[in-house]
Amino acid sequence: MSEKSRILAVGCHPDDIEILCAGTLAKYANQGHYVAIAVVANGNVGHKYIEPPELAKIREKEAKNAADIIGAEFFFLDVPDLMVGHDPDLHYKMVDVIRSAKPDIIITHSPDDYMLDHQATSDLIFDCSFSASVPNWKTKVPYYPVVPAVFYMDTLAGINFLPTEYVDITDTIEIKKKMLACHESQVSWLRDHDNIDIMEFMEVTARFRGLQCNVKYAEGFKKLEVWPRLSTKRLLP
Repeated sequence: MSEKSRILAVGCHPDDIEILCAGTLAKYANQGHYVAIAVVANGNVGHKYIEPPELAKIREKEAKNAADIIGAEFFFLDVPDLMVGHDPDLHYKMVDVIRSAKPDIIITHSPDDYMLDHQATSDLIFDCSFSASVPNWKTKVPYYPVVPAVFYMDTLAGINFLPTEYVDITDTIEIKKKMLACHESQVSWLRDHDNIDIMEFMEVTARFRGLQCNVKYAEGFKKLEVWPRLSTKRLLP
């Protein structure tokens, strides 16, 4: 990519972006592209002992700290966990995020991911990335006359996901680790209570995707192949 682009990554929960596509975002940022990260759900029920209101604040701060590592603009929509598909105002909020970020490229969840909130976020981006381009669909932010390309990022553990494009993140894997480590509430919770080392989980997945495309570490993506989002250009870094 020689021209500078604008990239918006939309994750459902705090830490989803870091697990699934932070290496790619770091490459974009290192190349001088604009990068924004939007988090839809506030992660308020992602713990057994920290109460939801306190946890939502903790997780927003963790996500903001991760975004700051690569200088990404940060949007937090603050929808309660397990309610992404049930919030009637969320379409308007997401359209305003897209109109504010003005992306050429959006990265988000696969529609075939493992849980309700992730699937709902995928559907939300499919809808809102078109709605944001319609002049007479009025929201708080003026319309953005571009229907951006959409790339779906990997699923958790790569289940039911065969990438059609790869990004070599060998040179940004340490940045990806640093961003994920910002989510201490989840790293410690998953380690101590679920016996999941999410740092290892992320690295093993990146190594597996790297094996598929002959590099040490990679992230895999599928491009949304519908008109008018197609291009002859390579859009991923």
